[in-house]
Parts: sequence; C-alpha cells; structure tokens
Amino acid sequence: MSADSNLSKESAAVTAANPAVDGSELIRFDKVTKRFGSNTVLDSLDFTVSSGKHVTLIGPSGSGKTTILRLLMTLTRPDEGTIKVDGDYLTHEERGGGLVPAGEKHVREVRKKIGMVFQQFNLFPNMKVMRNITEAPVHVLGLSADEAEARARELLELVGLTEHADKYPTQLSGGQQQRVAIARALAMRPQVLLLDEVTSALDPELVAGVLDVLRDIAHTTDITMLCVTHEMNFARDISDDVLMFDAGRVIESGSPEKIFSEPDHERTRQFLSAVL
Repeated sequence: MSADSNLSKESAAVTAANPAVDGSELIRFDKVTKRFGSNTVLDSLDFTVSSGKHVTLIGPSGSGKTTILRLLMTLTRPDEGTIKVDGDYLTHEERGGGLVPAGEKHVREVRKKIGMVFQQFNLFPNMKVMRNITEAPVHVLGLSADEAEARARELLELVGLTEHADKYPTQLSGGQQQRVAIARALAMRPQVLLLDEVTSALDPELVAGVLDVLRDIAHTTDITMLCVTHEMNFARDISDDVLMFDAGRVIESGSPEKIFSEPDHERTRQFLSAVL
C-alpha cells in the first residue's frame, strides 16, 4: 500500500471519530485567574483557540501552561474568570440571568468535547488494550460494543498497534502505551485534543515514534490541538500558532516562523536560546 493511501486511511479514521470543524471559536478563557496558595499561576488570562487550529504553548516550567490543560479537564477550577468550550461555559451555568457554579452533570457534558493525553499514560493496567480504548465510548458516549470496537481498531491502525489489541499495558513499551493513550483519547470523539508533555516520561529512543504519530494526525486531519511541549522542533512542525507564556500570562504569540526565528520579546529569546 502506498504512503498516500496510508495517510488517507489515517485521516478517515480520525475524521470518523471527531466532529467537523469550521474555524469558529472553540475555547475561550476570559479573565481567568488561578492561584495555588500565594502563588498566582494564571493572571487574568484572556486566551482563545479556533476550531481546527493547532496551538502550542511554550515557556518555562511553572509559567501556567499545564494549568490551562488541567482547567479544561476540570482537574482544577479557576478562582476567577470563566472558560467556554464550543460556546458553553465549562465550570459555570447561566441561571436567573447570571452565572453560578456548574453542577457535575453540566460539567460532564461539556467535558465530553475534550480529550487529553497526559504525561503519564494512565492506562487501566487490568484491562487489555482494546478495552482501554472502548471502555469510555461504551459507558460515557453510549456506543454499542461493536461500534466502539470498530472505532478502536481504526485508531489502533492509525497509531501502528493493530497487533497489540489483546495485550495488557505492562506488555507494551512506554512509547506503545502512549500511542494507546492517544487512540483512547481520539475514541471519545473530542472536538479538541489536549497534549501535555506527552513524551516527557519516555526514554529518548521512544520519543520519535510518538511524535511521528501526532505529526500524522496534525498534518492529515483538521482536529483541534492544544499542546504543551518542550519539543521545539515538533512545535515548529505542527503548530498554526505558538504562544509564549511567562508568569501566568501570554507575553508573545504568532506563527512558528515568527516565534522561533524573529521573536519580539526578550524573555522569548532567552527561553528559546536555552532550549534550542
């Protein structure tokens, strides 16, 4: 089979698992502040992502990048401000002409639009690969077992693990486990895929395989991606926009060509000189 045919199949597999996009605003942070004790991690952050775009967040550790992803997954909640996903408030509800903290049912419905691949693989060790991928689509999305399995097999082909469907996570390498985690996230039909330093827990020789899978997804599909990474070449390859964070704020944003070749901000130049 030709390389073009493989790419076409990969694109079809992901498109089948994710809604079409139209370039409209998908994520909005409005004056979001997050504190941990006396430490302000996000400082009145205004931030948007359009559907179909690949946006990468860069910056030093502690600058607030991963906190953005954790807020979107509702693993933590903002102290001030609001977050919208596809036009719906994430942690608030409109009631009586105002906003009140959202109930868990509302949060679950909005969160279905978001998939995340974590630094650690977070696979269920007692479940084989196939069930790791099909468990949530069956129990959360209400797919039939046959439909969930068919989607899982398409996605395992996408990540190059078709022959490992009946293995347990402990029988796989770290890179293979992370590719299963990518397939599992895509199986939930998210509108946006969050990627949190997905290669940081891998041995160096396993990093390239995972990044190649993500490059293929980025280049052959229109799924929205929001990525936190220290892999600057990867960020340059897949991003439509790159945002430089420092002290809880976006200090500079632009195309990869602009940010990596001609950054305006001295802090950006200092950071890139240390990591490139």
